Formats: sequence, C-alpha cells, structure tokens
Amino acid sequence: METIEISGILGLTALVLLTLNILLGIMLSTAYKQSDYWKKLPAKIKALKIIDIHNYTAYFALVIVFLHFIIIPLDPSSKFTFTHLLYPLTAPHQPLFVLLGVISFIALLLVIITTQKVIKKKLGTTTWRNIHVISYATGLLFIVHGLVMDPLLKDRPIDFIDPEKLLVEACAILLIAAFVLRYKYKMTKEEK
Repeated sequence: METIEISGILGLTALVLLTLNILLGIMLSTAYKQSDYWKKLPAKIKALKIIDIHNYTAYFALVIVFLHFIIIPLDPSSKFTFTHLLYPLTAPHQPLFVLLGVISFIALLLVIITTQKVIKKKLGTTTWRNIHVISYATGLLFIVHGLVMDPLLKDRPIDFIDPEKLLVEACAILLIAAFVLRYKYKMTKEEK
C-alpha cells in the first residue's frame, strides 16, 4: 500500500470520527437526557459518559488528521513537500481544497485548545461557546475537502458514486441534518 493511500484512509477515518464528535457535541448542547429516545435506551448506553467520548474522539481525530497530512510529502509521487503544507496555495494539486483541509485542521486545533479546562475557565463560558461554534464551519470545511480532493492526487474529476465519496456524502447528510435539528431546538427553546 502506498503512502498516499494510507493518507486517504487516515483522512476518511478522521472524517468519520469528526462527524461522530460533532454529533456528540450537538447532543451535549441539548437536553438529550430528557428526551424520550434517551430514556428508552438500555442502561449500559445511558451509563456512558458522552462528554468523555466527545473529548476523546476530538483528540484521536486531531492525531489522525495530523498523520493524514504529514505523511503526504513522504510519497514522492504526491509531489508535495512540507512547505506545501505550510503554504497550501502553493500545493501541486488542488491548492484551494488543500487550503480548506489546512484551515479545518487549524480550526479543530483551536477548538480543542480552547476546551482545555484552564483556558476554558479564563475565556469564560460565553466566549468559549462562541469559539466552539467554529466546529460547525469546520465540519463543512472537512466535508468539502474530503468530497473534492482526489485521494490519489491525480486531479481527477469527482466520482460522486465512489465508495470513499459516498462515505463523505453520508457524513455530510448526517451533519446537515444534525445542524438543522440543532437550529430548530435552539429556536424552540428561545420561544419558551
């Protein structure tokens, strides 16, 4: 297996983890424990600490995303150098979409750093929550990055029915549906 293929697998793994992470974050931002659906779940599931799963998936995804892009220059066929990772608009393949990937990595890093207890306390809940909302935009950025980037870096057109792209599309649908439901929840809560 080539390095570029490993990078693609890592990217897809990070995509799934980040999708799960955002879904858990949305769940945490609502009164999910008061939901009839939650109350009907088995006790073993209800005993899970959702906040811990949310935090650990973020840390794990951050490491996987880092590995995803740091190994690309190790494959000579990619024509990427470490400089391209620092200046993505100079990348040899799809520079705009490489930039979206880099921005989503930086945004993920920012959200994780500001969630550390010491920093979160200094920021205050309101400021922290406003920074944390970046994760919604981050989700959209990594979806677009994953959907448009050619996994083999050959600048091929997007094959929307390729299994890898179908996974990205499924994650996109889940996130958009969750964003809409979260917005409706917020509007309902503000009406009361």
